[in-house]
This record gives sequence, C-alpha cells and structure tokens, in this order.
Amino acid sequence: MAARAKRAKVEDGSELSPLQSFLQWCDGVGLELSSKVCVSKEGTVAEYGMLAKDDIEDGEVLFTIPRSALLHQGTTKVSTLLEKEQSTLQSSSGWVPLLLALLYEYTSSQSHWKAYLSLWTDFKTLDHPMFWSKEERGSLLKGTGVPEAVDRDLANIQREYTDVVLPFMTRHPDLWNPGTHTLDLYTQLVAFVMAYSFQEPQDEDDDEEDEDEEKPPNPPMMVPMADMLNHVSNHNANLEFTQDSLKMVCVRPIHKGQEVFNTYGQMANWQLLHMYGFTEPCSSNSNDTADIPVAKVYEAAARGAQSDLDRQLVEEQWGVLCQMTEEEAAFVFGKQGCLTDTELYTALKVLCMSKEELSEFKDNEGWEEDDEDDEKISLALSNEGLSELKASWKRLIYEAAHLTLRSYGDGEDEEKVMDVDRALMEDKAALAGLSCRQWKALQVRYGQKSILHGLMELTKS
Repeated sequence: MAARAKRAKVEDGSELSPLQSFLQWCDGVGLELSSKVCVSKEGTVAEYGMLAKDDIEDGEVLFTIPRSALLHQGTTKVSTLLEKEQSTLQSSSGWVPLLLALLYEYTSSQSHWKAYLSLWTDFKTLDHPMFWSKEERGSLLKGTGVPEAVDRDLANIQREYTDVVLPFMTRHPDLWNPGTHTLDLYTQLVAFVMAYSFQEPQDEDDDEEDEDEEKPPNPPMMVPMADMLNHVSNHNANLEFTQDSLKMVCVRPIHKGQEVFNTYGQMANWQLLHMYGFTEPCSSNSNDTADIPVAKVYEAAARGAQSDLDRQLVEEQWGVLCQMTEEEAAFVFGKQGCLTDTELYTALKVLCMSKEELSEFKDNEGWEEDDEDDEKISLALSNEGLSELKASWKRLIYEAAHLTLRSYGDGEDEEKVMDVDRALMEDKAALAGLSCRQWKALQVRYGQKSILHGLMELTKS
C-alpha cells in the first residue's frame, strides 16, 4: 500500500490543517455550507463541533451534501468488487462491505475521501469501552450491562474478521494486505462506524407495499460534515434524506455562539457510552434508562415463596413465562416509568397467578381475551400508576429493583450502593478529580441507580 500523501500547502508554503483540508474538500465535492455556521474545535463539547455564527431560524438548512460525496459500499473505488462478491461478505452485523471499503480508502493515498478520513489520524479520540482494559470496564461499569455488551462486540468482531474479512482480503492481495489491514485497525474502524455512521430510514411507501415482509435495515454509511455535529437529547438540528442529497436542518431557533446539536436517537447513557464513547450528564439526559433482567423478577418471586408448594408454583410460572419471553431479556425503565410495559405486564400477571389461574391458563393455551388495552397497561406501569398496582405486583417490582441495584456493588445493600455514587456526584472537588473515563462511567452508573431507587420508592409497601 502507498504511504499517506503529504498535506496540501497554502500560498505562503505553510501546510493546511486537517480541518482546512477537509473544508477545501467539501467545496470541491459540492457540499454547501451555510454562512451562518462554522466547524470548530473551540467552544464545542467534544473534539469537533458546529457553531452558529449568526442567529438561525427553525427550518433553515445548515448544509447540504450530495449523495456522491457519501462514503459507503456503493461509492468506494472498490464498489464493483464488493457488489460482485457480496454473497461472501454476509455477517451478523451487516457492516463488512462498508468496513472493507473503509480499510481500503483509509490506507489509500489516492482516496477520494482522503481529506475527510485524515481528520482521524489514529482514532485515539475514540474512547469506546471496547478500548478500555477488561479490568477497567469491570470496575467502573459493573452492573450497567456495558461490560457484557462489549465482550459480545469484541467476540463478534474477531469472528467476523477471521471468518469473513481475512479470507476475502487474501483473495485480493492487490487491494488489501492483512499486514496493513489488521484486526486492530478493523476494530478501530468498527468503533468509527459505531460513532460516526448514519443509517437511512426505510422508505415508508415501500413499507406500506410490503407490510408482511420485514425488510432488513439499510446499511450504514459515512456522511462527511454530518458527523461533525455532537449529540444531545434536546437537539436543535436534524438530518433529512432526499433523493439527491442529505440536508442538516435547524429544528428550533439557535442563537449566535451556540453549538449546533444533532440527535443520534433516543439514547440512554449506557448506549451512548457503548456506541459512541461519551455520555451526557445523567441529570439532563431525558432518555436515560435502567434495565431489570427477567431473571431478577423470577428471583424476586422465588424469594417470596413461603412453602414448598409456593416454590413449586413459582417454578411452574417461570416455565410458562420462559415460553413467552427469552431468559436473557430485560424490562426497561425510563425516567417516567416502564418502557417495555406490555412485556412487564405479562410477566407480573404470570408470576402472580394462583395455582387455579395458572392451570386455566395452560388449558386455554394462553389468555382467551385480555380486557386490558395497551394504553391502560402503559398508564398502570408509568410512575403515576405504579403506586396503585396490586400489592403482589408492587412487591415483585420492588424486590427485582432491589436485587438489580445490589448487582452494582460487591454484596453491599442497595442504600450503600446508592450512597457511594450519590456522595461523589455531590462533591464538586471529587468530581473535578475524576478522569474522563471515571466521569463517564459515573454518569451511567448513577443515572441507572437513580431510576432503580426511584422505582423502589414508588413500589414500597
């Protein structure tokens, strides 16, 4: 592979900065940037960001990028080959064609996207937990679900690289070289795609035509300039897809000097950290969530059994529930109540059945007709409705939240588990002394713990 080309120079002989080279490239590919915004490293919440140079009104277009400037498996120089051999590039992630395109373009001195990709010289700005040590993930993120998600990711990445990518590259040594295109680089590019790629929504008209046929999601693609914008849940801009271009559009007024924020979707802090390598302050992330594993609800039910007959009934209830849900599933709670309300309603109903009700349920192979509609269920399992639930249901939720909260510590009771991070959140000097990773992990932990603690307050007897 050829070495990366030297940076372009300006008239006085000095080199252009990576950002200047990128903006020059944007001009060349027909990207239209509003005069009311600029890209900067100063005054933004992260590495790069977009700032308003003037007041911007709702509906104004901040930039337009032609589809020809997007980087994906259909625009890369090796697109014909990827298309020809797509049957050999199938994987569970569906990302292999884009990742092979990125492996090629990132290491090619002649890449059409060289100025764009040069903004990430070594990917050291990516700080996903997959780049933390296993020990650091385990100590900082215990109980949050992130360490387990990362372990699955790393196993899948290695399997995908070994079983799919490496054999493909070996067949095409003129374009890829395993000595250059290593597993380490592949892993970094996976994180790059996780953090910076976009997926185009499915066409709603197509969905109406094929209602019974579930279409796979569109593959991810890199959208230069759009990935410069940082995320907050209370965003002020949104990416729109048209036939010929993509447009970033202001969705509420932005004042001069303010940062322009896109949204990556309704993301809890654990998802933001896992997928993007950052978090919002847990107090301001309105989309934060905490999971209660189904297994914790079963454990809570088993602990409440007073006799052998009770324990036998719980085992029968659990057997029925396992036929209706996966043992690895979890119930998701947000700041306003349960987000997986129908699933939780079913679990509570089954695990609180009498022996007679369970027998009737089995005989009928389920409920003949449920008189509860989705709206009533949602209200019952919202913060407003939880305190009005049957005592047996509240006890299960309370105990399951209690058991889940204890999993963040090393056997301590839930109050101690909660108090450790609460004290840290309230100590400004201690907060200021945290490393970046410690601070992000704290936002994830304390946000989840606060939701679980609040749930216990609403369901305590």
